[in-house]
Amino acid sequence: MSEFSHRRHKPPTPLARPRELIVACAPVRSNVNLSRIVRTASCCGVTRIVACGRPRIDPEIARDGASLVTVEVHRSLAPVLKSLKQQGYTLVGLEQTEGSVNLHHFSFPRRTVLVLGNERQGIGADSLRLLDHAVEIPVYGLPYSFNVATAAAMALYEYCRQYPEG
Repeated sequence: MSEFSHRRHKPPTPLARPRELIVACAPVRSNVNLSRIVRTASCCGVTRIVACGRPRIDPEIARDGASLVTVEVHRSLAPVLKSLKQQGYTLVGLEQTEGSVNLHHFSFPRRTVLVLGNERQGIGADSLRLLDHAVEIPVYGLPYSFNVATAAAMALYEYCRQYPEG
C-alpha cells in the first residue's frame, strides 16, 4: 500500500535568483489562451509578459498570475523585440520553421525572450526576422501543432528544467 496522501497547494519552490525570462506574445485571438499563458508564466516564476493588440486577462483563468505577472501592452511586437535584443536578451521563437530546432535538443540562454505567435498566423515575418533561434515542439499526431497556451507551457517548463534555481 502506498504512503501517498493528497496535499493541495504546496508552497512554491524558492528561486535563488529571479528568472531572466520574458514571454512576448503576438496579438492572440483568444484572451483565454493569454490568460492561461499568464497563469503558467506565474507558476514558472516569470514576472514579465509583453502582449500585443488588445489583451484582456481573465482573473478566473489566470488565477494568482493575474496579480503576480506584469503584462506590458504594446501595439506591435517587432519594436519591443528590437529593444529587448539591444538589452542583451536572446530572442527565441516558438515556431515551426525550416531552421527550427527540436525543443528537446535546445539549450536556452538564461537571458531569453520566448516569442509566441498568433494561433493562426504564428510569428509575423517582421518578428521572425529578428529571432536568434526558433524552436519547435514535435507533434506525433494531428493537428499539426499544439495550442499556443499548451506550447507555451511546454517551452516554459523546459526552460525551468534547464534553470531550476532561477
